[in-house]
Amino acid sequence: MVFTKEHLDSIKQGETWMKTTAESCSITAALIVTVVFAAAITVPGGNQESGLPLFKEKSAFTIFAVSNAFSLFTSATALLLFLSILTARFSEKDFLVSLPRRLIFGLLMLFISTTAMMVAFGAILVLVFCDQRPWMLAPICAFSCLPISVIVTIKVPLLVDLIQSTYYPIFGKHSYLESCKVNRKNTVFMKYE
Repeated sequence: MVFTKEHLDSIKQGETWMKTTAESCSITAALIVTVVFAAAITVPGGNQESGLPLFKEKSAFTIFAVSNAFSLFTSATALLLFLSILTARFSEKDFLVSLPRRLIFGLLMLFISTTAMMVAFGAILVLVFCDQRPWMLAPICAFSCLPISVIVTIKVPLLVDLIQSTYYPIFGKHSYLESCKVNRKNTVFMKYE
Protein backbone atom coordinates (compact mmCIF):
# COMPACT_ATOMS: atom_id res chain seq x y z
CA MET A 1 0.00 0.00 0.00
CA VAL A 2 2.86 2.36 0.82
CA PHE A 3 4.51 1.56 -2.51
CA THR A 4 1.24 2.25 -4.33
CA LYS A 5 0.75 5.57 -2.56
CA GLU A 6 4.33 6.67 -3.13
CA HIS A 7 4.24 5.84 -6.84
CA LEU A 8 0.80 7.22 -7.65
CA ASP A 9 2.35 10.15 -9.51
CA SER A 10 4.53 7.78 -11.56
CA ILE A 11 1.49 5.73 -12.50
CA LYS A 12 -0.34 8.85 -13.70
CA GLN A 13 2.70 9.95 -15.72
CA GLY A 14 3.04 6.46 -17.20
CA GLU A 15 -0.64 6.39 -18.09
CA THR A 16 -0.41 9.77 -19.82
CA TRP A 17 2.71 8.74 -21.75
CA MET A 18 1.25 5.38 -22.74
CA LYS A 19 -2.00 6.95 -23.95
CA THR A 20 -0.18 9.65 -25.93
CA THR A 21 2.08 7.07 -27.59
CA ALA A 22 -0.83 4.76 -28.37
CA GLU A 23 -2.88 7.64 -29.81
CA SER A 24 -0.13 8.79 -32.14
CA CYS A 25 0.60 5.25 -33.31
CA SER A 26 -3.10 4.48 -33.77
CA ILE A 27 -3.44 7.53 -36.02
CA THR A 28 -0.59 6.21 -38.17
CA ALA A 29 -2.10 2.72 -38.26
CA ALA A 30 -5.52 4.12 -39.18
CA LEU A 31 -4.01 6.11 -42.04
CA ILE A 32 -2.27 3.00 -43.35
CA VAL A 33 -5.51 1.00 -43.10
CA THR A 34 -7.32 3.70 -45.07
CA VAL A 35 -4.69 3.95 -47.79
CA VAL A 36 -4.23 0.23 -48.37
CA PHE A 37 -7.97 -0.42 -48.29
CA ALA A 38 -8.51 2.27 -50.92
CA ALA A 39 -5.67 0.79 -53.00
CA ALA A 40 -7.27 -2.65 -52.81
CA ILE A 41 -10.68 -1.35 -53.90
CA THR A 42 -9.44 0.74 -56.83
CA VAL A 43 -7.37 -1.82 -58.70
CA PRO A 44 -4.43 -0.19 -60.50
CA GLY A 45 -4.79 -0.30 -64.28
CA GLY A 46 -8.53 -0.87 -64.12
CA ASN A 47 -10.56 -3.96 -64.87
CA GLN A 48 -11.49 -5.92 -67.99
CA GLU A 49 -15.13 -6.23 -69.05
CA SER A 50 -15.28 -9.49 -67.09
CA GLY A 51 -14.31 -7.62 -63.92
CA LEU A 52 -10.82 -9.12 -63.64
CA PRO A 53 -7.84 -6.76 -63.27
CA LEU A 54 -5.94 -5.90 -66.44
CA PHE A 55 -2.55 -6.62 -64.86
CA LYS A 56 -3.50 -9.91 -63.18
CA GLU A 57 -0.92 -11.89 -65.19
CA LYS A 58 2.02 -9.68 -64.19
CA SER A 59 4.20 -10.68 -61.24
CA ALA A 60 4.35 -7.07 -60.00
CA PHE A 61 0.57 -7.12 -59.63
CA THR A 62 0.78 -10.29 -57.53
CA ILE A 63 3.42 -8.64 -55.35
CA PHE A 64 1.11 -5.63 -55.01
CA ALA A 65 -1.90 -7.74 -54.06
CA VAL A 66 -0.07 -9.83 -51.46
CA SER A 67 1.82 -6.97 -49.85
CA ASN A 68 -1.24 -4.70 -49.87
CA ALA A 69 -3.34 -7.37 -48.14
CA PHE A 70 -0.52 -8.06 -45.66
CA SER A 71 -0.26 -4.35 -44.92
CA LEU A 72 -4.01 -4.12 -44.37
CA PHE A 73 -4.04 -7.02 -41.92
CA THR A 74 -0.97 -5.95 -39.95
CA SER A 75 -2.04 -2.31 -39.70
CA ALA A 76 -5.53 -3.35 -38.57
CA THR A 77 -3.88 -5.57 -35.94
CA ALA A 78 -1.67 -2.67 -34.83
CA LEU A 79 -4.70 -0.40 -34.63
CA LEU A 80 -6.55 -2.89 -32.43
CA LEU A 81 -3.52 -3.29 -30.17
CA PHE A 82 -3.18 0.48 -29.74
CA LEU A 83 -6.92 0.80 -29.06
CA SER A 84 -6.61 -1.93 -26.42
CA ILE A 85 -3.97 0.21 -24.72
CA LEU A 86 -6.26 3.23 -24.76
CA THR A 87 -9.07 1.25 -23.12
CA ALA A 88 -6.86 -0.47 -20.52
CA ARG A 89 -7.45 0.09 -16.82
CA PHE A 90 -3.82 1.15 -16.13
CA SER A 91 -3.33 -0.63 -12.83
CA GLU A 92 0.15 -1.12 -11.36
CA LYS A 93 0.43 -4.70 -12.58
CA ASP A 94 -0.56 -3.72 -16.12
CA PHE A 95 2.57 -1.57 -16.43
CA LEU A 96 4.78 -4.55 -15.69
CA VAL A 97 4.04 -6.81 -18.67
CA SER A 98 0.58 -6.34 -20.19
CA LEU A 99 0.80 -2.75 -21.46
CA PRO A 100 4.43 -2.96 -22.65
CA ARG A 101 3.68 -6.22 -24.47
CA ARG A 102 0.75 -4.62 -26.29
CA LEU A 103 2.89 -1.65 -27.24
CA ILE A 104 5.75 -3.88 -28.42
CA PHE A 105 3.51 -5.98 -30.66
CA GLY A 106 1.66 -2.89 -31.88
CA LEU A 107 4.93 -1.22 -32.89
CA LEU A 108 6.14 -4.39 -34.63
CA MET A 109 2.88 -4.63 -36.57
CA LEU A 110 3.17 -0.95 -37.47
CA PHE A 111 6.72 -1.47 -38.82
CA ILE A 112 5.62 -4.48 -40.85
CA SER A 113 2.54 -2.72 -42.23
CA THR A 114 4.56 0.33 -43.27
CA THR A 115 7.09 -1.86 -45.04
CA ALA A 116 4.40 -3.90 -46.79
CA MET A 117 2.58 -0.72 -47.85
CA MET A 118 5.72 0.67 -49.43
CA VAL A 119 6.39 -2.65 -51.20
CA ALA A 120 2.85 -2.55 -52.61
CA PHE A 121 3.29 1.05 -53.72
CA GLY A 122 6.65 0.27 -55.34
CA ALA A 123 5.21 -2.77 -57.13
CA ILE A 124 2.45 -0.69 -58.70
CA LEU A 125 4.86 2.02 -59.78
CA VAL A 126 7.06 -0.64 -61.37
CA LEU A 127 4.02 -2.17 -63.05
CA VAL A 128 2.71 1.10 -64.46
CA PHE A 129 5.89 2.98 -65.33
CA CYS A 130 8.87 0.64 -65.69
CA ASP A 131 7.80 -1.10 -68.89
CA GLN A 132 8.50 2.05 -70.90
CA ARG A 133 11.05 3.60 -68.52
CA PRO A 134 13.23 0.95 -66.82
CA TRP A 135 15.52 3.62 -65.35
CA MET A 136 12.71 4.50 -62.91
CA LEU A 137 13.24 1.28 -60.96
CA ALA A 138 16.19 2.60 -58.90
CA PRO A 139 14.51 5.87 -57.79
CA ILE A 140 11.30 4.01 -56.92
CA CYS A 141 13.20 1.59 -54.68
CA ALA A 142 15.25 4.37 -53.08
CA PHE A 143 12.30 6.63 -52.34
CA SER A 144 10.12 3.81 -51.04
CA CYS A 145 12.78 3.11 -48.38
CA LEU A 146 12.51 6.67 -47.04
CA PRO A 147 9.26 6.30 -44.99
CA ILE A 148 10.40 2.93 -43.70
CA SER A 149 13.72 4.32 -42.51
CA VAL A 150 12.03 7.34 -40.90
CA ILE A 151 9.55 5.32 -38.84
CA VAL A 152 12.19 2.78 -37.88
CA THR A 153 14.66 5.50 -36.85
CA ILE A 154 12.05 7.21 -34.70
CA LYS A 155 10.44 4.18 -33.05
CA VAL A 156 13.20 1.54 -32.76
CA PRO A 157 14.82 3.11 -29.67
CA LEU A 158 11.43 3.00 -27.94
CA LEU A 159 10.93 -0.60 -29.02
CA VAL A 160 14.37 -1.66 -27.77
CA ASP A 161 13.79 0.04 -24.41
CA LEU A 162 10.40 -1.64 -24.05
CA ILE A 163 11.79 -5.08 -24.85
CA GLN A 164 14.73 -4.66 -22.47
CA SER A 165 12.63 -3.36 -19.60
CA THR A 166 9.92 -5.99 -20.05
CA TYR A 167 11.81 -9.17 -20.84
CA TYR A 168 15.38 -8.78 -19.53
CA PRO A 169 16.52 -8.82 -15.91
CA ILE A 170 17.47 -5.63 -14.13
CA PHE A 171 20.56 -5.48 -11.89
CA GLY A 172 21.35 -9.17 -12.30
CA LYS A 173 18.05 -10.35 -10.78
CA HIS A 174 15.48 -12.56 -12.43
CA SER A 175 13.00 -10.79 -14.62
CA TYR A 176 9.34 -10.79 -13.70
CA LEU A 177 8.58 -13.49 -16.26
CA GLU A 178 11.33 -15.77 -14.93
CA SER A 179 10.48 -15.23 -11.27
CA CYS A 180 6.86 -16.31 -11.59
CA LYS A 181 5.38 -19.64 -12.46
CA VAL A 182 1.83 -20.65 -13.09
CA ASN A 183 0.11 -22.99 -10.68
CA ARG A 184 -2.13 -24.81 -13.14
CA LYS A 185 -4.63 -25.92 -10.49
CA ASN A 186 -5.39 -22.50 -9.05
CA THR A 187 -4.05 -20.37 -11.95
CA VAL A 188 -2.25 -17.99 -9.63
CA PHE A 189 1.31 -16.78 -9.78
CA MET A 190 3.73 -18.17 -7.25
CA LYS A 191 7.28 -17.02 -6.54
CA TYR A 192 10.20 -19.39 -7.15
CA GLU A 193 12.17 -20.12 -4.06
